[in-house]
Amino acid sequence: MALLEGYRLVGAVLFITLVCYRVFLRIPSIQRNGAPLKKPSDTLPIVGNGLRFLQARQKLFTWFVKCERQFGYETFQITVPTLYPGVVINDPKNLEYVFKNEGIFAKGEFVKRRSWDLFGYGIINADGELWRVQRKAGLNFLNNANLRVLTDVALPRYLGQSLELLKKHSCNGSVIDLQSVFHEITSQLMGKMAYDMEMHADDAFTTAFDFASGATTERFQNPLWFITEPLTGARFRKSLTIIRNFGKELVENAIQNQKCIDKSSPKSTADDGQLDKVSGSLVQSLLNSLGSERGLVADAALNYLSAGRDTVAQSLTWTLYLLMQEPLVVEKIRTEVQELFKHDEAMIQDNNRSNETGTSTIYTPVSLPYTMAVFYESLRLYPPIPFEIKECEKATTLPDGTFLPERSVVLWCPWAMNRSIISWGDDADAFRPDRWLGEDGKFIVKSASEFPVFNGGARTCLGKRMAELIAVQVIATIVQQFDFMPAYNGKRVSKSSLTLPMQDGLPCIVKIRDNIPK
Repeated sequence: MALLEGYRLVGAVLFITLVCYRVFLRIPSIQRNGAPLKKPSDTLPIVGNGLRFLQARQKLFTWFVKCERQFGYETFQITVPTLYPGVVINDPKNLEYVFKNEGIFAKGEFVKRRSWDLFGYGIINADGELWRVQRKAGLNFLNNANLRVLTDVALPRYLGQSLELLKKHSCNGSVIDLQSVFHEITSQLMGKMAYDMEMHADDAFTTAFDFASGATTERFQNPLWFITEPLTGARFRKSLTIIRNFGKELVENAIQNQKCIDKSSPKSTADDGQLDKVSGSLVQSLLNSLGSERGLVADAALNYLSAGRDTVAQSLTWTLYLLMQEPLVVEKIRTEVQELFKHDEAMIQDNNRSNETGTSTIYTPVSLPYTMAVFYESLRLYPPIPFEIKECEKATTLPDGTFLPERSVVLWCPWAMNRSIISWGDDADAFRPDRWLGEDGKFIVKSASEFPVFNGGARTCLGKRMAELIAVQVIATIVQQFDFMPAYNGKRVSKSSLTLPMQDGLPCIVKIRDNIPK
């Protein structure tokens, strides 16, 4: 007990020291047209908004929405004792300026110091040439040919396995966690195609990464994490060890596979041959780009794995969560699919003769615009990356006249921006997929600054197209074949993470539909 009180005393002294530093040695202030920026009404003396960031993330989301409703597009200032002066931006014009000026706005030490143990030199943390090399490797992997193999071969295979699992649960009436089902699909997809390894949603690496992501998030919310973590971070350190070892395994497996490639073997046109040809192409591309730096390759591979696997599975989970509350939307999806069947019946019959799983590979964002709108409306309300933070590498001025000194912090919250009444109307809080469709029924594309779910500018998400293709095919297929009923009470919320996983998953009861169109 005395030891605990001693640590508390040290923490209190350090906190007071930091506060004094911020008060008396403050760097140039943030201003707009020579005047200080407005602050949230609940900003406290000295500690500013620091206490807000200590609360549960759902409450933090609510606070950011409240601030957005208070300030609208006006840039406002937030203060945290351990953070350089910062602003929150909600105006799409300001965000577009940030996206277009990669050389001014970077990840910065604030972000890198807290996320380094998890992401290292990977693309999520990288800037400059190291970032460009990794991005090029990702582009090589996500080419049109590979995406075609994903939608026509890999996804039907792994989705088909999940459909069989859902059918078994339908027969015995047991509860199944849809988040685990979606995570299994994306784990198998990324494991095979990107790394040529078998991966599953419940393996040791996944469990460790899930915990480490939550612990890393707490670093951003707890200003004294460097004091508390040595005392409470044993599991975090163990998780990081598992993650690093898995990263080494990824690289070693890729090197061995590269040595075993028989370049003289004939190229197969069968499905398995197509998938085997693509398998491991991401990590091989990273090896070719980064050479013998195995540590860099491991960091880069793990970064892409998180981005390509977790966010898609989580987005599908939130989509089904919303659909279970909106039976009319479900019926609209089914009607759209049935109309597609009627219009292209011959094509679908030919397509499905070679598709034992019964999933149709002509389910695309173009052929199913309403299903695409449903996915995007889910992304709007439940963005996979709910917060973004940048640091100014040099002083600059935003389009609205806000002057930002060097090292000041710029934060935007897609969770709040996507609920802006100014941008989305009085029904901004409502789930309404039709807002994404024009009068001609075609999907409406919005700019990255209006809808920053996939980031923007040079750092636009490489996996955007892949996510769309997977989502539309998965949503259309399972909604067409099954009914889902909630097996939980109350609202689902996100647990602490750098992304947006659903706390306690999405338990439901599944039932095979009797009138599936043939």
